[in-house]
Amino acid sequence: MSDELKRLERALSSAPAPEAEVKSGHLKAALDGFDQRQAADQESNAEPRLSGEGRDDIRSRPRSPRRDASMNRSLSHSPSHRRPLHRRPSVAAAASLAALSLGLYLLWPQAQDFDAMTGPEPSQDAEMAVSPPRTASKPESAPESTEGERLAIVASKTGPVADQMAGDMPLDTAVVTAVETESKSAGQVTQLAEAPRLSVSRSSSLSSSPSTSLSPSISMEMRGLMPSQEVARIAPLPSPGPSVQVPTATSEAYPEFDASSVRVTAETPVSTFSVDVDTASYAVVRSSLMQGQLPPPQAVRIEEMINYFGYDYPQPDAEAFRPMVDVFASPWNPERQLVRVALQGRAATPGPRSPVNLVLLIDTSGSMRSPDKLPLLKRSMALLLGELNDDDEVAIVTYAGSAGVALAPTGASNTEEIMQALESLAPSGGTAGEAGLSQAYRLAGQMNGEDETTRVLLATDGDFNLGLSDPEALERFIADRREGGVYLSVLGFGRGNLDDAVMQSLAQYGNGQAAYIDSLAEAQKVLVDQLAASLEPIANDVKVQVEFNPARVQEYRLIGYETRALRREDFRNDRVDAGDIGAGHQVTALYEIAPVGSSAALTRPSRYQQGQQVTGGQHDELGHVALRYKVPGESQSRLIETPISPGVTTADSEASFAAAIAGFGQLLGDDRYLGDWGWDEAIALAEASKGKDRYGYRAEAVRLMRLAGGLSDR
Repeated sequence: MSDELKRLERALSSAPAPEAEVKSGHLKAALDGFDQRQAADQESNAEPRLSGEGRDDIRSRPRSPRRDASMNRSLSHSPSHRRPLHRRPSVAAAASLAALSLGLYLLWPQAQDFDAMTGPEPSQDAEMAVSPPRTASKPESAPESTEGERLAIVASKTGPVADQMAGDMPLDTAVVTAVETESKSAGQVTQLAEAPRLSVSRSSSLSSSPSTSLSPSISMEMRGLMPSQEVARIAPLPSPGPSVQVPTATSEAYPEFDASSVRVTAETPVSTFSVDVDTASYAVVRSSLMQGQLPPPQAVRIEEMINYFGYDYPQPDAEAFRPMVDVFASPWNPERQLVRVALQGRAATPGPRSPVNLVLLIDTSGSMRSPDKLPLLKRSMALLLGELNDDDEVAIVTYAGSAGVALAPTGASNTEEIMQALESLAPSGGTAGEAGLSQAYRLAGQMNGEDETTRVLLATDGDFNLGLSDPEALERFIADRREGGVYLSVLGFGRGNLDDAVMQSLAQYGNGQAAYIDSLAEAQKVLVDQLAASLEPIANDVKVQVEFNPARVQEYRLIGYETRALRREDFRNDRVDAGDIGAGHQVTALYEIAPVGSSAALTRPSRYQQGQQVTGGQHDELGHVALRYKVPGESQSRLIETPISPGVTTADSEASFAAAIAGFGQLLGDDRYLGDWGWDEAIALAEASKGKDRYGYRAEAVRLMRLAGGLSDR
């Protein structure tokens, strides 16, 4: 390159000096011709060319208005011009060669870096066409923008593209949106410069090379995704910097509660709670850990983590479910004991089940845009449809800024029609939860028939920002409508604005269950494997009351169930709502107790209570378990009772795994009662008690424990 420049320098120095008058005339003639040709190009909408012969080379280089004004002033004071420009071929050739050489010299390093970053071209014949700007109707009146203003404009145009790279919209949609935005603001049609199609992965950064990186505006500009007037400028690449994960703003809400504490049996011998078959908490915990973060403490509900897993419990004989009670040593303190209270719901009724009416109440608000929300919801519903019978019916109600019926009641056999209605849904607007719930309940009431099960299935991220946004108001709203026999279950999707508190309240007061869907595999578990439990209720308002014997038990604490606690008098009050159980559902609750005289007791007996007598029952019993439930359709509860017999048994694999998950939850939340027992012990216990693990859920739990232990050590 240096030899060429030297030859160019010698050629320029040997050329004869032009006459000022002749030179001025030549330049004016050239500029007049250029203006005439440019006006012709505008009228014919012909695209200017980058390369050509003669004066086309001059037209391909954009000139600023400031430089045009300077030239016009110099020409206005120069003598007349008579001789054409082509009579000086050596000067013209030398000028063209100088401009070309200078351009190659300036652009060559940036082009090399750009090629290294973007990778090879799709084919050898592919070319990147860099077009000069299309001139507006009055270019000389356009003010010259500053560099900061230009970059701000570019950044505003790349917004849709950046949204696509985060997974919010397809690439083609993002590009079109950017162009439409520019066209509307400028009042004219803007063309995209041609470039090879860009394939974007949401997990990759803008720079695919470890040594180079581009700002969003420059990178999109150089890939040909911006309008042509922005493509003409190629900026030097910024220096590389460290990879930083930008924190995501969150407005998630979880139920507020204090972890269960130790109760002195002599002071408070009775513990009462509602059963809980929800599994949302475990899936939320898994979602957080898989994102490399520990879950929020309030998102950890230990009973939902324990009940996420299936256990090998014996089937009931005649009743809707069978209680089972046993006592074994606590894994984190051998001087203390765990009391397991387990319920096994009867299996689904053999043979054809009664028809089911499903109203899919789908949140289509703007907050449902991301791939783990509405797109995942559609694929999850497709799994559900494959499990319905021909005599079942499906309807779809959507709500965003307002509510509407997207699909009237339709036979489940019309899968194509139902799927078309689902695929047509698009996110936009606010979240009018009250309007959507009202519309769904009205439609469900019309569909409900004799000996049929009707359920509203709400799919949302929990963001109720219009209508009834207060949890207590929502509870009253649902409670007023559950008496009609329509159940409400809730499926949560996505993170960032997950309102778990609202979801849990809706499910509790709607006589349904709450689950969180973080993957298609979880949708398979909830909507396919456990569908019978969701569609065939076997017991309503199930309550558990445990009374411990103060002569045998010094203290106790219930692990979990903080949000399900009931008052002692609520147990016999059939007007108080509680959890429901479906066919095949299981419920497990763990109490940790310290026997009287145990060195592991955290409290000491009161001075004036040491000589108290136990009245009624057996003096050697550790306690007594009572359960109340209603048969669906009945208003009066039934009672089941069983004693807690003395004696410590060896924990089987089912009890040990439940204890390991209880320890997992305490390590994530409140671990004050675990002593020196930590992640290594929890992992070892869970690993040793995985059992058959047909679907690998327990093995996954072990992996999550290892991940949580690593995150806790940071």
